Amino acid sequence: MNKNELIDAMASEADLPKAAAGRALDAAVAAITAELAKGGSVSLVGFGTFSVKPRAARDGRNPRTGETIKIAASNTPGFKAGKALKDACNS
Repeated sequence: MNKNELIDAMASEADLPKAAAGRALDAAVAAITAELAKGGSVSLVGFGTFSVKPRAARDGRNPRTGETIKIAASNTPGFKAGKALKDACNS
């Protein structure tokens, strides 16, 4: 499912115009992104939790040359599925 298909599904499920569903989806994504950028987390009960996970600095290898390179520490977004979502996927 891509973004347009998700908007179509949201519009039909919530009985909204597609334009309003698109704005709602964009607002939800923007709110989640803004909270993660601040280092926070977003919990949607029954669905899951979005959070920021730190990645330590490490040594990597250039696959072309085999040369060892330094990979800097960074933060990466993570998602942990909630029980209801896990159960829905396994039924």
